[in-house]
Amino acid sequence: MPNSSSPSDVPGYSPFRPLRKPLFWLLAAAPLAVILKVTHAPDVWIFAVSCVAIVPLAGLMGQATENLAETFGAGIGGLLNATFGNAAELIIALMALRQGPPMYDLVKASLTGSIIGNILLVLGLSILAGGLRHTRQVFNRTAASMGTTLLGIASVALLVPSVFFYILMRSQPAPGEQHALESLSEEIAGVLGVVYLLSLVFTLRTHRHLFAGPEAERPTLGEHRQLEWNRRTAVVVLGVATAGIALLSELLVGSVENAADTLGLNPVFVGVIVVAVIGNAAEHSTAVVVALKDKMDLAVNIAVGSSLQIALLVVPVLVFASMAMHPRQPLDLHFTEMELVSLLSALGILALVSVDGETHWMEGVMLLAAYGIFALAFYHLPAPAG
Repeated sequence: MPNSSSPSDVPGYSPFRPLRKPLFWLLAAAPLAVILKVTHAPDVWIFAVSCVAIVPLAGLMGQATENLAETFGAGIGGLLNATFGNAAELIIALMALRQGPPMYDLVKASLTGSIIGNILLVLGLSILAGGLRHTRQVFNRTAASMGTTLLGIASVALLVPSVFFYILMRSQPAPGEQHALESLSEEIAGVLGVVYLLSLVFTLRTHRHLFAGPEAERPTLGEHRQLEWNRRTAVVVLGVATAGIALLSELLVGSVENAADTLGLNPVFVGVIVVAVIGNAAEHSTAVVVALKDKMDLAVNIAVGSSLQIALLVVPVLVFASMAMHPRQPLDLHFTEMELVSLLSALGILALVSVDGETHWMEGVMLLAAYGIFALAFYHLPAPAG
C-alpha cells in the first residue's frame, strides 16, 4: 500500500485548495483565449494567451497524475508518470499534426526543442538554483549514464533519416526516395517504441532502485505525504486539464503561422523554443523546486526522463498517428542541420556534466549559456523559402 494519507481525512479539506497556488492564477487566460478567438482578435494575441493558459493546465495534469500515482502504488504509479509525463507536448503536437504536412516542420521542431530544453534549460535551471543554496549536490551516476546512453541511441535514430535525406534526396530526389525515407522513419519509430517499453521494464521493475533516489532509501518514520486530491477528483482534474490543453492547442496551432509572421519568427524557432518551453513549463518548476530541496537525483531524473519520453514515446506515437491521419504523406524524421547540431551538442554536454555524479552552480550556468547560444542561432535562422 502506498504511504500516503487521504486528503478527505484532513479537517477543512477542499479540492480547490491546490488551485490557490500563484501558478494556477494563469488559468484565467484559458477563457480569455476562447473569447479572443470568438471575437476574431489578432492571431498574435490568441497565440500568446493560449501559450500562457497551457502552462497551468499542464501543471494540473502533472499534479493529478502524481496524485493518482500515489494512490495506485509504485508499479502502476510509475507507469502513469511515465505515460503522462509529456502529455501536454504530445497533445500540442497531435493538434498540429492534424493540420497536415504544412505543420510538420513545427511538429519536428517541438520534438527536438523539448529534448534540448530538458537537457539544457530544465537541468541548467535546476543545477543553478540548487547550487546557489547547496555548495555540492550529488546524484546517481549509473542512472544518469543509462539515461544519457538511451538518449544517444535515440539521437542516432533521429540522425539516420536526416543523413539519408541530406545525402540522397536534397539535390534531385528520385521518385521512390521520399517513400523510402517515410518507410525508414516508420521502421525506426517502431524500434524506438520497443526500446521505450524495455526501458520501462528496466526503470520500473528490474533496476528501479537506481531511480528511487537517496531520499527514498531513508524514509522518515511516521512521515506521510498529504495528497491534494482523492482518486476520483484526480481523474476528473486530469480529464478536464487534458480537454483544456487540447482546446487551447487547437487555438495555438491555428494562430501560430500568422503570429510568427507578425513577430518575424521562423517556424523552427517557434517550435524549438516557444512551443517546447510552454509544454515543459510545469516540469521546469518541479525540477527546480526539488533541486532547491537538495534532491538532485530527482531533478536529473525529471530532466533526462522527460527527454527520453519525448524521443522514445512521443516520436513513435506521432509517426504512427500521422500514418493514420495522412497516409499519403506521413511524418518523416529528417530534421534541419541546426536541430541536429544542437541535439548532439546538448547530449555531449549532458555526458560531461553527469560523468562525475555531482554538480555545482557553475555547471548550471554553462548549461543555460549553451541553451542561450542555440536559442540565438534558431532566432537568426532565415525563414524558409516559399
